[in-house]
Amino acid sequence: MQNRYLYSLRIILAAVDFVCINIAFIIAYHITVSIHYNFSADYYLQLLFVNNLLWVLNANFMHLYHKKTVYSSKLLFALRWKCGLVHLTFFAAYILITSQVKVSVALYLLFYLLLNIHLLCSQLTYRLVEPILKLKFRFKKPIALVGISETSDQLANFLRRTHARYDLKSFLDQHDCLIVNETPMSLVATCEQIKNAADNGINDVYVAVSPEKTSEIDTLLVEAHNQCVRLKLVPHFNESLPQLQRYNHISNLSVINANTEPFEEMNSRFVKRVFDLVFSALVIVFILSWLYPILAIIIKIQSPGPVLFRQLRSGKNNREFWCYKFRSMRVNDEADHKQASRDDSRVTAIGKFMRRTSLDEFPQFFNVLLGNMSIVGPRPHMVKHTQHYRNVIDKYMVRHYLKPGITGWAQVNGFRGETRETESMAKRVEHDIWYLENWSVSLDLKIIFYTVANIFKSEQNAF
Repeated sequence: MQNRYLYSLRIILAAVDFVCINIAFIIAYHITVSIHYNFSADYYLQLLFVNNLLWVLNANFMHLYHKKTVYSSKLLFALRWKCGLVHLTFFAAYILITSQVKVSVALYLLFYLLLNIHLLCSQLTYRLVEPILKLKFRFKKPIALVGISETSDQLANFLRRTHARYDLKSFLDQHDCLIVNETPMSLVATCEQIKNAADNGINDVYVAVSPEKTSEIDTLLVEAHNQCVRLKLVPHFNESLPQLQRYNHISNLSVINANTEPFEEMNSRFVKRVFDLVFSALVIVFILSWLYPILAIIIKIQSPGPVLFRQLRSGKNNREFWCYKFRSMRVNDEADHKQASRDDSRVTAIGKFMRRTSLDEFPQFFNVLLGNMSIVGPRPHMVKHTQHYRNVIDKYMVRHYLKPGITGWAQVNGFRGETRETESMAKRVEHDIWYLENWSVSLDLKIIFYTVANIFKSEQNAF
């Protein structure tokens, strides 16, 4: 799984360069005009367009903002200066074959003076803030490699060489890449290593699979799912695992991804996060800004206590977070243990209305802004329920591979509210996993549409 901070950094660097290049060009233009060099607005716009086009083409050709480039600040700034030099050369050639050369040269010299100042200042600034960024954010991808084989040994060597991209955390030995002893590992020992990885915050575990151990893959998958770990299988050369078809390539090695999910791709996670931020901001500004005070007054009148109810819920990778709702019940000691049921005596009059129309969930748009939740995803469960169902329902923890949602595929298909029977929860989990494996923007929009439509209908399980 790609790193979101480096992905964001690539976008920020590209945006800053693009903005500063245009600012430099505009300033150079106005200085040129102020010293009595006049040329047509059409020609200025033509030069501005060529200026941007050359930078975009050069940056793309040199992979200036590629993930491999951003991993190394030395390579990044070397390519930026090289890109600037190539840009200078081609822009000069363009000016020579166009008219108003005298005016263009003045603009050209001023622009490149300002561009060089930008490149120098940005390089110095980045070198100053890079240690802070690396300290605050996880720039490297933590992984563990379990088991020894010829292929896994090659993978380990590659990972050691690319230490800038991977944080090869160790939780048993002091070396970076965790490679458990060279003797064949038992199934129990391998499962224990997967659990150890999860306990140490490692979500990606690579396991070397020998031909005689392929029958144990299902057991490893169950353990990985239960620990919210993405399992990557490192087969021997020429080994085929027909039941798992998704291959990733690291260096020149094929690694089998045991999980199928669109959110392995950073682009998918980025699109979903942007959608969440925009949608939640619109709801907060245009709906919650007036709905919150109205509901707050009614809630306070009907029952003493806080306006908001907060509860620890299980989030992505089973990390706990505070989930917010409008308080729909009288203050009681059973909220963290007992689900709401039909004709629950704890629910207030306004609470019944809010729960039936899902208005009590609106404060969770703040959870979305904070990054704990998404607009669409599996509903977050109480920690007690997670601890119980993870040992009862197969693949229950897979739903925690992504952020929980305000609404979800299971909810719009009728699996919402109280779940007294394990079979009902299993169906909910089945829908959550289907959503995880089939996510798309259009699917999110479809779920949101169904959710809004259900607000105006009387849902059987809305109580």
